[in-house]
Amino acid sequence: MARSRQRTLGGECSYTGIGIHSGQETKVTFKPAPPNSGIVFVRVDLPGSPSLEALIRHAVTSDDATRRTLLSSNGVNIMTVEHVLAALTGLGLDNVIVEIDRDEPAEPTDGSCEPIVRILTEAGIVEQEVALQHLEILEPVTVSDGDAYLTVAPYDGFKISFTIDYDNPTIGTQYASFEINEETFRKEIAPARTYALKRDIDGLKKQGLIKGGSLENSIVVGDDGIVNKGDLRFPDEFVRHKILDLMGDLALLGMPIRGHVYSSKSGHASNVKFVRAIEEAIPAGKIRYQETSSWDIGDIEKVLPHRFPFLFVDRILEMGERRVVGLKNFSMNEWFFTGHFPDYPIVPAVVLLEAMAQVGGFLLLSRIKDHEREKTLAYFTGIEDARFRRPVLPGDTVRFEVELLRLRRGICKMQGRAYVDGELVADGVFWSQLVER
Repeated sequence: MARSRQRTLGGECSYTGIGIHSGQETKVTFKPAPPNSGIVFVRVDLPGSPSLEALIRHAVTSDDATRRTLLSSNGVNIMTVEHVLAALTGLGLDNVIVEIDRDEPAEPTDGSCEPIVRILTEAGIVEQEVALQHLEILEPVTVSDGDAYLTVAPYDGFKISFTIDYDNPTIGTQYASFEINEETFRKEIAPARTYALKRDIDGLKKQGLIKGGSLENSIVVGDDGIVNKGDLRFPDEFVRHKILDLMGDLALLGMPIRGHVYSSKSGHASNVKFVRAIEEAIPAGKIRYQETSSWDIGDIEKVLPHRFPFLFVDRILEMGERRVVGLKNFSMNEWFFTGHFPDYPIVPAVVLLEAMAQVGGFLLLSRIKDHEREKTLAYFTGIEDARFRRPVLPGDTVRFEVELLRLRRGICKMQGRAYVDGELVADGVFWSQLVER
């Protein structure tokens, strides 16, 4: 389900583990945070417990950042944040305080972020009464960094496609592509474990890295196969973990994106450069902030009381404080075509008006808390200045744009417009009233 509001934790939760690079035992505590807080790390081991926002402006670009994502500001440093960030954003958690008592969040057990997901889920996830903002990709943004290549293109949703290519017969070339939502993240991405090539381990240790690495919290891959006991969780587990890492790095944007991300051979350093390029593309007009999301028919039925054959909204595309955009495709199989000008079927004018009212009703009822919405109805009470400018035919997809003009004591006035292929086909002003069931 596409979200329209920000979310945080329902309660506090924590775990203790070993930092994969530091080798130190660390306690990580997650706490709920107010709307618009974002994800904030707090170093409780330092005087004054300084905080550090998980944002791209705090990311460090250096040779030391190729194997992990580092954050630094005003002398406060935190390394290897990608798994925690992937778990939080994969679950759709926007506002969370992450307290740590070392400079590196711990790996809870197995090198994936599935254990973190489990801990967060047990704490509960709650919706907040503030609209969720996301970044909508309008034009492609591309970064090349040596062999690595990343681009993001316009897309109605969030999708990641990733290719890796290793000079290792066990890994070789792998490709995976996922429509990212909470369900696919939990099942397909979160369980994928971190990995390292056996031939690289001595060099990493000389760099002071992987002090806490073991066969329990990572997959070690030799030229003759996997050193660990047991099987892979997925045949393409390696590329899935790269998607997990990329999700953690994309979290540094501070909000979800609507777009299709393509990556080839990228790692943390190139991911960070890519996230910076996305942020820099915003003032250039290639990306825009949108305080909207999209809702499919299942989501709409949770808000509107209407059902087939009298539900005339297939999808809600956008919704702000006073404006909502809905979509309806009128197929040849609509029940009213058999009797409404059967030799020259057109959508009845009253159906267009009803569809406008339902789109507007979605806006009104979405503003009401769930437990109150169950006992509230939005009745269509009046029409003004309705105009029908050309027939809407079978096969037409109608875009309904509805603006809230006035709302007082449960009585609202709305302006509705209907478009087919950008052409205005109907419009009018209508009144609705919120009443208790």
